[in-house]
Amino acid sequence: MSVPVETRPRIGLRGGSPRHLLGAALLVAALAAVLALVAVLLAGGSSHRSTHRAKVLARTPTPASAAVPLAGSSAPGVRRSVAEVRDPEEARSFPVSGSVHHKAAATPATAAEAEFHPSPGAASNAEVARELHAEERAQIEERASNVKGLAAVAGGQSIGGDGALPIPANVPEVVQKVVAGANAIADFPYVYGGGHVSFVDNAYDCSGSVSYALAAGGLLSAPETSGELESWGVPGPGRYITVLANAGHTYMYVDGVLYDTAGRSGVYASRWQVGEVDNAGYVVRHWPGL
Repeated sequence: MSVPVETRPRIGLRGGSPRHLLGAALLVAALAAVLALVAVLLAGGSSHRSTHRAKVLARTPTPASAAVPLAGSSAPGVRRSVAEVRDPEEARSFPVSGSVHHKAAATPATAAEAEFHPSPGAASNAEVARELHAEERAQIEERASNVKGLAAVAGGQSIGGDGALPIPANVPEVVQKVVAGANAIADFPYVYGGGHVSFVDNAYDCSGSVSYALAAGGLLSAPETSGELESWGVPGPGRYITVLANAGHTYMYVDGVLYDTAGRSGVYASRWQVGEVDNAGYVVRHWPGL
């Protein structure tokens, strides 16, 4: 029995007609060219997307509420330098001209440790964070009652006594240290620009005063102008500390009590004051969690 012989030419390295071999080579070359083109397009598209995303990120500001600032930082992101204009509240701050006859302050950290005496039973940061809403409301009402109990010295709104605010209980330690730092310079005279070059000075203007107190709590690493404090922390009022600032003036509320250079009762009267002021025209800032 005879075996039929296949008459179709084979395509391969051996055997087959030249015409079929040429067609196979052209097909392979075409496929290679297509694959190379696809690879180039993919690489170019990826590069284009990466470049576009980088440009978008570069021109898209990071929302303040989306970033977590580090202790000692002015605000989420890079600290911006803002020149301070003349304090419009200077005339109400009993400014001192000429020589200042007052001892220099200690560094904020030293002042905080010297003045800081934790109240018995003061809650830790973690304990405060776990408080229920009802307990928080009770504390707010208690702080409001404490403010009402403060008496102003004649001639202004400064609190009397030694001008120091009692260290509040049941607040985070950082807030207690801010109060302690504020107490350390509460009766220092006002001089425009005081406390700007260094935390250690013998007179403080509005931003110098607020910067010193915040630094005592570890919330600021260098003095800032009123304009720079407009971007301190994150937007909105805080539970314990609220800083209000514009280009020319700044003040704050700590545990519900006003700390301000304007409106005091005299040259050496306390920066802690009774009552509230009109907050219109000020940027409101607080530290996350405080």
